[in-house]
Order: sequence, then structure tokens, then C-alpha cells
Amino acid sequence: MDFEALHSASFTSLDTTVSDWTKMLTKLTDLKADAKDGLHGKASKANWAGYNATVSREFIGKTAEEFNDAYTQAESIRNIMRDTQGELKTQQRLLKEAIERGRGNHMSVKPAGSGFTVTPNPDPKPANGQKDVDALRDELQGILDKATEMDSTAATSLKALVDLTDYGFSGQKYADRDSAANSIREAENLARIAKKNPEDLTVKEFDTLNAGLKKYSGDELFAERFAEQLGPKGTLEFWAGINDPHNNSRLFRERHEDLGELQKNLSLTLATATQADTPEMHRWKGEMTDLGSQPINKNSTTQGFQVMSNLMRWGNFDDQFLKSYGSELMETEKAATSNGRHGATVWTHMGMDPNLNRTGEDSGSDPMIGFLRALSNSPDAATDFFNDPFLSKDEDHDFKEKVKGKEVTAELSNFDYLFEERDWPPERDKDGDDSISGRNNLAMALEAATTGHPAGELPTVDTPPHNDGQAQLMNSLVSSIGEDPGRLKDHSYMSDSIGQITSEYLPDINRSLSVDESSGESGDNGSGNIDKLFPLAGADANLNSEHVTPLLVLLGQNPEGNAAVETGQAAYLGNLMDYHLNPNLPEESRYPQTPQDTIEEISRRSGEIGGTLAIGRQEAILGPAGTEAKDFEDSIAQQKNAWSGAIGTGIGVGVSFVATPVGGAIAGGAASTVSSLVLEHVFQQAENNVLQDASADSAGLWSASKRVNLEMGQEAAFSAAKAHDLPYQNQVADWVRSGRDDGYSDASDNASRMADHLTTEVPPA
Repeated sequence: MDFEALHSASFTSLDTTVSDWTKMLTKLTDLKADAKDGLHGKASKANWAGYNATVSREFIGKTAEEFNDAYTQAESIRNIMRDTQGELKTQQRLLKEAIERGRGNHMSVKPAGSGFTVTPNPDPKPANGQKDVDALRDELQGILDKATEMDSTAATSLKALVDLTDYGFSGQKYADRDSAANSIREAENLARIAKKNPEDLTVKEFDTLNAGLKKYSGDELFAERFAEQLGPKGTLEFWAGINDPHNNSRLFRERHEDLGELQKNLSLTLATATQADTPEMHRWKGEMTDLGSQPINKNSTTQGFQVMSNLMRWGNFDDQFLKSYGSELMETEKAATSNGRHGATVWTHMGMDPNLNRTGEDSGSDPMIGFLRALSNSPDAATDFFNDPFLSKDEDHDFKEKVKGKEVTAELSNFDYLFEERDWPPERDKDGDDSISGRNNLAMALEAATTGHPAGELPTVDTPPHNDGQAQLMNSLVSSIGEDPGRLKDHSYMSDSIGQITSEYLPDINRSLSVDESSGESGDNGSGNIDKLFPLAGADANLNSEHVTPLLVLLGQNPEGNAAVETGQAAYLGNLMDYHLNPNLPEESRYPQTPQDTIEEISRRSGEIGGTLAIGRQEAILGPAGTEAKDFEDSIAQQKNAWSGAIGTGIGVGVSFVATPVGGAIAGGAASTVSSLVLEHVFQQAENNVLQDASADSAGLWSASKRVNLEMGQEAAFSAAKAHDLPYQNQVADWVRSGRDDGYSDASDNASRMADHLTTEVPPA
């Protein structure tokens, strides 16, 4: 900063700017509240259907959220400018005070170009002569240097903050200039450490890097600058190099147990960085994708995809980056497998290869595993990826299908290939056992892709109803398992994710079971009535009941999968009963049957689902697997923790459960009360070990399941009737029992027809 610029600076414009930004914050506070309570609040309660349900509602939610980000970014800008304003005023004051002290000690200070001169008076001279002159010069220069740094770092921070997003606003918050500037400075310092030759990296530097990434991984300014400074190639070389024990044996020996934490912290940092819309990060993402199919250096056979995929297992990566990366990864997979004719030996871990994954689940040599884990955190990218084509009918490959009795070349999507056809490279976990992480991460990615939220979470009121891409993928998943149950049965550890998926498609499941299998027509006066009985806000997955039955039986064999569907059905039952018993439901939306018929039909479908799950549960408990009945109870009881934030909200398992014109069935009120009562009953039954009290035989387990299902339905129907003060409260218990009995009979009949596929004992109805 020029001497004269600081000495004569008028801060009026800066004062006005800071004041204007402060006023803007007041306005944005009001807009933020209006967006949350008005725009977003009304959108959450409105009657959404069709295109509006899957697109407009989501758009409004994201738009409302932008007001939060706008406020946060405005606050950060104001804070940085206000902090700089005060600091520069302080430096100006110190400059003038130093000049005055110099004048009192017989020295004069004058501008000289961009700098200044300190001149001693000839008579009288400064007390200590030239020593005082030099001291004043150094003091003034120090003030100027500090002011220059303040001005420069403020400009850098403000530009970097604004550049983080091309559209919309950054949600990163900074209390002052120092915090923003420090983020950038730390990023550059840590990038310099990571760029060092792994052979020269010290234990202290490793610890500094690990601690820094852990502290700043969610900081947008830090993450963008770190990734940009390290560069795509530097990122790959760093992670591959630090995992090779031959590069730095001492560091590897002393810190190899901390590599897992470093992997996580680096992954989170890179995920944050990819969300930045700066030109540097656009180039970074493109270059990283291009490097995927190339060896990381001329002396290595390790490819870029193998390294980077292990740095994608944590965090929310940019969707477009994941799409581009995934497309190139699948092209490399096609080349490595000769269009799926054999396994990708290039991804097979060899004895001398470094372990690029430090989670203990697998070696990291197969890049598909880490990439699928990344997709599990990014639902939109996952949906697009699985629906994208892998092989077309015009390409040279060996996959066939029958069309009108004639065998023709098939067309495979990425889902078809990964779920049905891929020859997964052998992998071992840290204990030397066969690794399950490949297909397990595949199931988690499918959970995100079909539900619209990250795997391992429950949907919230902001989760949009299922769109066409999600519903199409769900149809493919259920059809695939229905056609070949071994695809799930042989990998039952996938059942927790697939169970959660199924629990969020219960309207579609119930609709499919309401179609008479023998005629293909509705059992209740046409498909229009099914639409009214099980209304949808989003896209219909159009499931085939012949595929649904084996899916439910297989999920019933797994404690986690069974628990997800059981609790989901309980919540759905509460929502559905309240919806249909609500006297304010418009006539055009009402199921055109008596309350008794309505309750019986809902209970019948619930019983059919419960009975089909029970058939699978029997196989698990009484069959070769010998699973303990207590395991099923424990899994249901554990669901209570996951549901703790959802009980009482009326949503929990998806706002697409009930498309209601009156809002109450999904927006709280009676529906939330009914659902929470039903869920609490289910959890209480599990905690009381109901199944354990039953006889350890087929009849006892079947009876116990029927009893639990009956109590669940009666709780839902009675609570809904009571909430709406209906006159038939004392009759609903018998109606539920009648429907339940028919449903369990349906389940037994369905399983009998498919016994050859299910290879399970079917109990008598």
C-alpha cells in the first residue's frame, strides 16, 4: 500500500459500504424468514402432484434455501469488510502517531513516489542520530506492510468467497478477515507439504497435514485453494506415494494406523472443493477425470481411477463431476473387460500393490467400490449413473435377451451390468476374509439413487417425491430380484439398503399387490380406484406383484431388511388410515367404498406384506441359517433410534407416501399422531420380545406375526377414527381382523405359487 494512500485515506466510502451491507443483512433476515415460513412452509404443505410434485416442489425448496446462503455470504462479506475497515483505520492512526513522534524528535517524513523518506533536522538533530532515523523508517515501513497485507488478504478473501459459486450463494461463514485469510494461508501451507516427495515427508509434517485437513475439510475457501494448489496429478501422486511403505519406511511404520483418518479427511476436503464453481476447480475436475485411465507415473501400473476412487468414500462430491467421472470409469471398465466378457483383471489386487484404501474393508484396487460409495452420498448423480447405458445393442458383446421368443442382442444399463452381470474382482478385508464392500456399496448407492436422499438416512419433509428416473430404477431392481432371487439371497448383506428402499416404495408395493395376478386387473373396481386407495405424489414404479413377493420373502429373511419394511409399513398404515378416514377429504379423491371396505382393503394389503415377510422370517429362524428370533426383534427395536426425529412429524418414510389434497396426512396433525402411535406400538412389541415368546415352530411364528400385524392395524384404524371423531370407532377392530386374515391368506397363496423360486417352507393360511 502506498504511503500517501494510507496517510491521506478517507474511509467514507468504506464506512458507507459496511453500513449498506449491514442494512442488507437486516433485509435478508426478513427475506430468509419469509422464505422459510412462507415459501418453503407453504410448499411443504401444498397439494403437489405430477410434474409439480417432483420438480416444482424441489425447486421451491432449493430456492428457499438460497436465502439462507445469501444471508450467510452477505454476513461474511460484511464481516471481512468491517474487520478490514477497523484494521486499516488503526494502521492509519499508528502511521500518523509515528510521524508526530518523529517530528517531536526532530525528524520529518515526506512521500516519495509510492514510498516515503525520513529526514533528520540539521539542528537540532534527533537524540540518537541516525539510529532514531532508521528506527522510525522501520516502524513506518512495518505499518505500511501490515496495512498492505490487510488490504491484500481482504481482497483475496472477498474475491475467493464470491468466486466459489457461479450461481447462487456460498454458505461459508467467516467472522472476520483473519479467519478467511487464514483459511487460504493454511490451504497453501498444507498443499506445499502434500506436494513434497513422500520419501522426504516427516512424521511432524504428516501430523500437521492430517490435523489441518480435519480442521478445515468443510471450509470452502480452504478446500478449493488446497485442491487447486495440490492439483489433480499431485493429489494422485501424494496418496499413492504415502501408501507405499517402500517410499518412507519410518513414516509408514509410525503412522500407518493413521492413514485411514487421513484418507477420510482428504476425501472430505476434496468433496468440499468440487462444489466450488471456480475456473480452477472446473479444470481440476476435468483433468482428474482425464487422468483416471492413465498410470499415475511411468513406473507404476496403478491407474488414476484406482487412487481417486479411494479419496471419494466420504463427503458430498459435485454431481456433474461424479457423472463425468463415472462415465469415464465405465468406459475404462468396458475396455478392461472386453465389453463385459470377463472380469477386470486390471483391478485385481496383486501382492506388491499398495493398499490404497485404509478402511479395512477392501484393498482399494477396484475403483468401482470407492466410486459407488461416493454415489451413496449423492442421490441425483446416482440416479443418472445407474440409468445410463453401459452397452447398446449395436456394440460387440455377448449379452442376450429374448424378445417374442427370439434371442437378440441385449441393451444393458449401468444398473444391469453392476447388479446382474459384473464379475467382481476378488477382494479381502483386514481379517483376510472375502470382502463384501463391493456389492454392499452398490446397494448403498442404489439406496440413494432410488430414494433421493443419501444412504443410511431417513427422508425428511424436504425429500421430493420419487421422480421418473428413481421409479424406473426401482422397477428394474425389483424385477431383477424377482426374476432371479439369488441376486439378493446370495448377498443378503445388501438387505439393509434394499429393505430401506422397499420401505420408501410401500405405496407402489401396496398398489402392485392390489392387482389380481390371474387377470391382471384390479380387484377393487379398476385401476382408478387403486390410485385413490393408494395415492402417490410422485412417479409410480409400476411394480409386478410376481416380483414383489420374492423380494419381500428375501427381505423377511434378514433382520435389518425385515425391520425397515415392518416399521415403514407401520408408519404408512397410520398415514393411510388417517387420510381415508378424514371427513374433509374431497369427494373426487375419496376411495368409493364404505369405511368398512376401505379399512378391510388397507388391512388386507398390510397383512399380505406382513405375511410375506413372516414367511421369509420363518425360513431364517427355522432353516439352515438358524437366525435367532431375537435378532429380528433387536433390529426392529433399533429402528426406534433412527425414527426418533421422524415420529410425530407425519413424514419419516417419505412425503410421497400419501398425495393428499388436504395436507393433513403428511403435514402433521392427526396423521403424525396416528403414525407415531402405531410405530410406538411396534417398537414396544419388539422390546417385549414378542416373537421369542412364540413357539419355535412354523405355526407359532406365523401366529405371532399375525397377532403383531393385527394389533398394528387396529391401532392405526382406531386412532384415526378417534382423531376424526367417527361414529364407528368400536367396529374398526373387527374390520381390520377380517382384512388381516385375507391378507395372510394371500401371502401364503402367493408364496406357494413361487415356492420353486423361493425355496422356502410356506405355512398354511
